[in-house]
Amino acid sequence: MSLKLTKSDWKKLLSLPVIVAALGYFVDIYDMQLFGIVRVPSLKSLGLTNEEVGIIGKSILNYQMIGLLLGGILWGVLGDKKGRLSVLFGSIITYSIANIACGLIPQIQFMDQVEAYKWLRFIAGVGLAGELGAGITLVSESLPKNLRAIGTSLVAGVGLMGAVVGNFTVRLSGDWTIAYFIGGAMGFALLLLRVGVIESGMYKNITHDSSISRGNFFSFFNNKERFIKYMKCIGIGIPTWFCIGILAYFSNEFGEALGIKEPVEPGMAIMWAYVGISAGDFLSGFISHQLQSRKKAIFWMMLFSALGVIAFLFAGVKSANMLYAICCWLGLGTGYWAMFVTVGAEQFGTNLRATAATTVPNMVRGALPGMIVIFSFFKPGSGIIMAGAITGLIAYAIGFVSTLTIPETHGKDLDYLEV
Repeated sequence: MSLKLTKSDWKKLLSLPVIVAALGYFVDIYDMQLFGIVRVPSLKSLGLTNEEVGIIGKSILNYQMIGLLLGGILWGVLGDKKGRLSVLFGSIITYSIANIACGLIPQIQFMDQVEAYKWLRFIAGVGLAGELGAGITLVSESLPKNLRAIGTSLVAGVGLMGAVVGNFTVRLSGDWTIAYFIGGAMGFALLLLRVGVIESGMYKNITHDSSISRGNFFSFFNNKERFIKYMKCIGIGIPTWFCIGILAYFSNEFGEALGIKEPVEPGMAIMWAYVGISAGDFLSGFISHQLQSRKKAIFWMMLFSALGVIAFLFAGVKSANMLYAICCWLGLGTGYWAMFVTVGAEQFGTNLRATAATTVPNMVRGALPGMIVIFSFFKPGSGIIMAGAITGLIAYAIGFVSTLTIPETHGKDLDYLEV
């Protein structure tokens, strides 16, 4: 099927809900990846040694990811109980305040600065958890079913460039605290754009019936078929955060293990990975539209990223630039992120859709501490390369099985309820 979009189609794709969701996700990704970019310089400026930077950096990252996990449940439930827009407002205010506070950490005297950093990243994680799911749900319910995949890819493609801008902001500002202040300021500016966005019509249609159960998180666990489907939604996304949270975040450690002589900067690895992810997310919607299948698009992109993981670990990379290039490859392959969140939204009825779309990606992010535990467990005995390979093998096994067995949702009518 050839891709033919009319002028009317483009008008819908470039409507205010899509544009605002894209800009919201841009700020979301900027703030989410900022700690990964400034992890080393910010912790060194607080007086930590190189060894402490590695250990405490992982601890702070875990705090942020656990915040995302818990925040995903909080905002997901609120998205179905109180509306998609209420989540967008609440989450932005939370993470914007937390990021501004992160910029003030060097001035904190009333408690240990590292401890403050952990809890502020936790709070930021809680706030950041609401943006993508609510935005994707709103866009999915606002667009015709034949344009959903393309619309959500536009949201993610624009949004994921936030990591690139974050890296350049840190470099150009010359001070990691300024980058946090800019992130907080962008969040508050985003609130002004939200004012013109209207609530999803599908959601408003069910708010008048008090007998309809909305946002019941436990509904994913009290029905076997729904539970399995929910777990598969999460499983599809696991390889994405293996590539970012293990390979890119700790690329400096992999660089040393590979014998790369010049220092490998995690900030650059993250930036190039997100350049690839942004391009991949733009492409994923069009690939899905062309193949008339969400599952086929995700499978081929996942396979492409798996080949990139093999190259990252076993191709004998000997320069930092080559490692960054492979990170871009990994990003391009894992650029099915928006497609995977869309699949999560499309699997469930209107009364559970925001809960699914918000909790699913944050369950994946929340799985990163578990992957770090596996990675850290095997590292002393097997070495960093084999530890990465074992962790990756587990992540991709889950991802491929979930993708191949989950129901297809391309062209599915979303105007229905879960009972």
